[in-house]
Amino acid sequence: MHRYFFALGMAAITLMPAFAQTVDGATRAFPNHAGAYSARTVEPATPITLNQALTLALGANAELSAARNEARAVDATIQQAGASPNPELSWLMEDTRRDTRTTTVQLNQAIELGGKRAARITAASRTFDAANADLDAKNADIRAAVMTAFFEVLTAQERLRLADASLLLAQRGTHVASRRVAAGKVSPVEETRARVAEANMRLELGQAKNELDNARRRLTASWGNPAPRFVQAEGALETLPHLPAWTELEIRGAQAPVITRARLEFERRQAMAEVENSRRTPDITVSLGVKRDQELGRNQAVVGLSIPFPLFDRNQGNMLEALRRTDKARDELAASEIRLDGELAQAWTQLKNARQETQVLQNEILPGAQSAYEAATKGFEFGKFNFLDVLEAQRTFLQARAQYLRSLFEAHRAAAEIDRLLGTPLPVTTQQEPS
Repeated sequence: MHRYFFALGMAAITLMPAFAQTVDGATRAFPNHAGAYSARTVEPATPITLNQALTLALGANAELSAARNEARAVDATIQQAGASPNPELSWLMEDTRRDTRTTTVQLNQAIELGGKRAARITAASRTFDAANADLDAKNADIRAAVMTAFFEVLTAQERLRLADASLLLAQRGTHVASRRVAAGKVSPVEETRARVAEANMRLELGQAKNELDNARRRLTASWGNPAPRFVQAEGALETLPHLPAWTELEIRGAQAPVITRARLEFERRQAMAEVENSRRTPDITVSLGVKRDQELGRNQAVVGLSIPFPLFDRNQGNMLEALRRTDKARDELAASEIRLDGELAQAWTQLKNARQETQVLQNEILPGAQSAYEAATKGFEFGKFNFLDVLEAQRTFLQARAQYLRSLFEAHRAAAEIDRLLGTPLPVTTQQEPS
């Protein structure tokens, strides 16, 4: 009897190192996670470029880090999916009287049938692929957000310079009006108008400073720094993004992150349906043990086989649910393709229109507005125009300049949106490239 107990005990003990190794590995993988929160990333107090901003954000963005950890977590499910059922060691005593009692020690091992293990591994692999697709999509989202925020800072910097220049022009107009009033050539009302225009320019300057501060904070927030330290953003705002052909976007759209994610989700649902289908086949349990009969004074070998009958539960409900969710994933894939086409068309049209508007403003409107303003100012100094003409010319010039900056920003924002949708950046070209 002791020999049988020893053999079964050794069989159970052999399973313990693997369990201990798993527990020890989990302890190493999850240390005291109070130190898991890294220090906040702070950029140096120097000028920053777009590539530097992207490097900071892609390396320190909290949402992107969460997506990476999710992918690592799902990777561990593949290992778990391949694990086989654990054996069971059971002990049974019949009758408590020493002379007549019977003691049975038994080792039970469940054996999976129907391809359950392979189906689980396939489903876990598809889940891992989907998590990586989510990571790629989040990476594209963060990249597009940083690009938009960076060009927003560049635009705000130019608006601040424009506000400074506008204030200087207004101060010049006030000075000219004061001299002409002092000389008795114009009414004091002209000087009042000039001073009102100068005050408006001061308000514009204050708003431009606030817009720049907010844009700087939005940019540094992408890498977790609420207090910007960089001196200024350095980039070519007037270098327009490339306008790709629509057929090129259609081809590249087939590999867009949102389409890849939807396609992998459909494949994952198919794999989950296979898992539920494999569970329709019942598992068997093989038993091996020894029985000690005190009354007879001998040991008896025990061999058993347990097979469940799938009379009532054939996993039909879970199977039907998995099939319906597969149908849902197929519909969501089709919806994602339609939505991507619409969003791409909208962003492509916005980029095309912004490029055309920028070129018209730069080549035609801005030179004419600036020339008209300079002529009106000189004419006012020589008494040929009144100050209302100067104000109108100044307003036209400043509005054209502001519209030019807005068009540049809209072009870069549309390009960033295309970047996000396709998951890859667009090249840049000069303004002279034909649309």
